[in-house]
Amino acid sequence: MRRRRTDLGQHFVRKSVVALSDDRDRCATCGRTPLTGERVHRYDDGLLLCELCRPLERVSDARVEVVRHCEHGHAVRAVQRVAA
Repeated sequence: MRRRRTDLGQHFVRKSVVALSDDRDRCATCGRTPLTGERVHRYDDGLLLCELCRPLERVSDARVEVVRHCEHGHAVRAVQRVAA
């Protein structure tokens, strides 16, 4: 027997999905979120194009960046302590 989600449960699921998708970079042409490890082209005006849409646009002077995973820069690093 399967339980039905309540309206309140659906509301929270939708709200969390929207919150997660707001922080992601998206391609200006297709709207797709680039995958980790994929190259993207970022322009000075803030325009971001994925590797697939780049040949379709006639814009030059882009910085090529590699998409990092969401925890990039947040890793725990071992620190060597020096005796005083």
